[in-house]
Amino acid sequence: MAEGVLFNIAQGIIGSLGPLAMKEIKLLWGVKDELEKLKDTVSIINDVLLDAEEQQVKRHAVRNWLKKLEDAMYEADNLLDDFSTEALLREMMTRDKKAKEVRIFFSKSNQLFYALKMGHKIKAIRERLDSINATAKDFNLKLGHEEIPIQNKKRDDSYSFVHPEGVIGREDAKKEVIERLMESNVEENVLILPIVGIGGLGKTALAQLIFNDEEIKKHFELKMWVCVSNNFDVQIIVEKILRSAKNEKLEQVELDMLINALRNEIDGKKYLLVLDDVWNEDPKEWFDLKELLMGGARGSRILVTTRSEKVANITCTIKQYLLRGLDEHASWSLFKQMAFEKGQESKNPRIVEIGNEIVKKCVGVPLAIRTMGSLLYFKNSETEWLSFKNNELSKIFQRENDILPILKLSYDQLPSHLKHCFAYCSLFPKDYKIDKSTLIKLWMAQGFIKLSDQNRCLEDVGHEYFMDLLWRSFFQEAEMNKFGDIIGCKIHDLIHDLAISVAGSLITTLDDNETNIDEKTRQVSVACHISSSSSQVLTLWYKATRMRTFLHLGVYFEANIDCDATFSSSKFLRVLDLHEIQTLQNLSSIGKLKHLRYIDFSGNYKIEKLPDSITRLIAERH
Repeated sequence: MAEGVLFNIAQGIIGSLGPLAMKEIKLLWGVKDELEKLKDTVSIINDVLLDAEEQQVKRHAVRNWLKKLEDAMYEADNLLDDFSTEALLREMMTRDKKAKEVRIFFSKSNQLFYALKMGHKIKAIRERLDSINATAKDFNLKLGHEEIPIQNKKRDDSYSFVHPEGVIGREDAKKEVIERLMESNVEENVLILPIVGIGGLGKTALAQLIFNDEEIKKHFELKMWVCVSNNFDVQIIVEKILRSAKNEKLEQVELDMLINALRNEIDGKKYLLVLDDVWNEDPKEWFDLKELLMGGARGSRILVTTRSEKVANITCTIKQYLLRGLDEHASWSLFKQMAFEKGQESKNPRIVEIGNEIVKKCVGVPLAIRTMGSLLYFKNSETEWLSFKNNELSKIFQRENDILPILKLSYDQLPSHLKHCFAYCSLFPKDYKIDKSTLIKLWMAQGFIKLSDQNRCLEDVGHEYFMDLLWRSFFQEAEMNKFGDIIGCKIHDLIHDLAISVAGSLITTLDDNETNIDEKTRQVSVACHISSSSSQVLTLWYKATRMRTFLHLGVYFEANIDCDATFSSSKFLRVLDLHEIQTLQNLSSIGKLKHLRYIDFSGNYKIEKLPDSITRLIAERH
């Protein structure tokens, strides 16, 4: 989970070493200077992280540098969490009535020992980070504090004509959108209709199909097409609109002159404007542009294509059009065109059967269907098709010019804290119904949710994170309660593939297909049936000593767990979900897990009473 994660961790470290935190740990004499030095080092590294995370895709050396940095950053984060826990423990003990224990705990020898021990650790990690940072100059990384959205694919202002026969399965969509655009029983002169859907569904292709329709050509006096992408600058967009209207390149002039030229061009005319690939979610910037476009004659329309439901909600003046995947028939028709010579279905029924299974994987996304079909076009035998389905299909989305890089454009637009939250969702298996409340609690336990306003609570901010990912189409099939509140969701299979790709080896779901775990893995979930005769999961648990999450996802777990042994090897755990486990031995050792924030022992029928040691988990919240 490299991309965006280190930036988020660095921001958290810098925040935890702010003035208030420094004041709180001033009692730990001898460490304040080292903490200041650590903060300076992390701040310097933070300045180049965004550029490094972008360059790692193409530069192997940068990727290796980030891996070394990742380990050191996590270690620094764990160390600072020790400080937070220590501060909470002191606060708790000062409120405790056991005065003798408090005096012993705060004795000079005790404080001196702790300060010396932590001082050495801080110095060691700071020197390690300094050493890693010293090599950053070799990569000529750019400085910059602001997160700049990564645009993996540049879009040209122009658009290609879409032949009707080139778009399969969108006849009904085209008809419905055209009917909405030509609706006459409305009061406003200019209406705005967004087409919204995940990347690869063909929103732009549909818009082009509509734009070039003969009925549309006759209906509108003026038609304009602008590709907006991530650079939402009013002046640039106005220039593009004028360029499309006049079909000529404009000289660079001031915004006031451009506005006058725009009004001269569109005011009083019934126009159609397509704003393709809109990402901007700032309502003020949108309204600034919208104000300039309201002078069109009655019947003028603006068609917006976007991957973000939030953008659609901001821009629309009539109900948005949600573009869905192709149906089974249309999906197969498109696949046949791409996978078979001259679009003629294979005479081998087994190849047809395999092809249908592959098409189902594409869940109606035209770009995915086209990509897979193109690859299979060069495979002739049944053996090759079967090998592709069984071996290459799971890796297909990691290749250049495939659907995953296209979907990844949506991921690249996320701020770092949402990248962290989204990648974490790869812990859940495909088609898993995610409970919103639980997910937010898990994010909180990992420290992903940051408060910019101390008057707000983490749960409310977590709700905003969740809704932001839902609006951006990373979540789907939102489930509502009887009050209309969203309580859960699922993740589209292709989006889940994206989450796994960006998470890398730091997050692992143990299921029937995944049986190995990297020793550096930080987050683990179990989604398979483990018998009492199998010690595989427990062996893997001992291996992942840096694990922060162990999440059991409801499949009955028959293995007996010796908590003393497992907890000793997982001292950095923040989330521990052991619900529906048959037997937990030596549970009293849970007091060792001082970083733990979230615990779930529900459904453990053999646990009559939680051990007293659980009261030592002072960081525990849920």
